[in-house]
Amino acid sequence: MNANEARAATGRPLRVLIVDDEALARQRLEDLLRADSGTEIIGMADNGDAAISAIRSLKPDIVFLDVQMPGKTGFEVVREIGAADMPVTIFVTAYDQYALRAFEVAAIDYLVKPFDDERFEQAVQRARHIIELEDVGRLSEQLLAVLQGEGRVARKTDYLERIAVEMRGQVRVVPVDQIDYIGASGPYAEIHVADKTFLIRERMQTLEERLDPAKFFRVHRSAIVRLEQIESLLRDPGGDYAVRLKNGTQLSVSRSRVEPLELWMGVPR
Repeated sequence: MNANEARAATGRPLRVLIVDDEALARQRLEDLLRADSGTEIIGMADNGDAAISAIRSLKPDIVFLDVQMPGKTGFEVVREIGAADMPVTIFVTAYDQYALRAFEVAAIDYLVKPFDDERFEQAVQRARHIIELEDVGRLSEQLLAVLQGEGRVARKTDYLERIAVEMRGQVRVVPVDQIDYIGASGPYAEIHVADKTFLIRERMQTLEERLDPAKFFRVHRSAIVRLEQIESLLRDPGGDYAVRLKNGTQLSVSRSRVEPLELWMGVPR
């Protein structure tokens, strides 16, 4: 009988480690976890070095890991422990929105301070589901993706605020906050703003990298949407997904993009 089977047989609560350098943040997590009979707090740490020691010695099932800490960051904790040896990890962060793309791309769960009780419960349920499925191997791959994406995203601070488009011999500036979505059209990209469409000769990959990932999401190889325009996520009987925008437009969602999109939307898993 493995550890997870033993836990299920005995009804033992999931063992949780809290890592955060802010006392109030640790208290918030402690209060929420103590109200959950399915979890047991086995330790707390207020810095990266203490977190590494606690993870190695206590071997928690779940760790709530702050990203920004003096000394070693949460990412550096994962690097030192090794993604394959990390427990199920829920990042807790007040990180600027640029870096959240690293978590979304990897489909890793995270809580953005301040978070509400419902969002916390979703994160715990998702972690519990991963443990019950013994899917920690896939979690290791996701953590590696976070580490690979974190540096790239964190360095990206020159996101587009406007895009110059040519129309009838005139150049017009389109603020990116007015864009509904962008679609691929051969060598061109179609920028959709309300009832207008502008063509620019630009690759979708380049646009995706230059648009703020806190505001734009590539739902498909041929479509990038402004997140605020998403009204709902749709699934047809055949298992295909689409998003409906506030203006009624429906765009296909690649299956590989469904989970990070659901995570951004706060869909329980």
